[in-house]
Amino acid sequence: MSDNIWGYQPTTGYTAGTDLTGFKVEATDGSIGKVDKHSDDVDSSYLVVDTGIWIFGKHVLLPAGTVQSVDLDEHKIHVALTKDQIKDSPEFAKDKHLGDADYHERVGGYYHSMRTI
Repeated sequence: MSDNIWGYQPTTGYTAGTDLTGFKVEATDGSIGKVDKHSDDVDSSYLVVDTGIWIFGKHVLLPAGTVQSVDLDEHKIHVALTKDQIKDSPEFAKDKHLGDADYHERVGGYYHSMRTI
């Protein structure tokens, strides 16, 4: 993952403006759900992933820096995290994920500590 956890890396294959809604999200050890919402705002890019029944309908916030690759043909996003790392992430705060610097810092800090690539 990058030093800028809230930005897509050039090597991911993501192009700003691409609609990722509905793309399947794959952890290093299997599928985790689908993109419910995403943003490609500079220094604040993220995915909101609906995990479906995997963790009981929970949504998770994944900073763009966790994305390893985007497969536009297969509509899949691969992230550099395991299912457990995602499951143990800070709880998604639907009302706080936009504009709450403390929440972004907590989520960013959690994922930044997971850097594997």
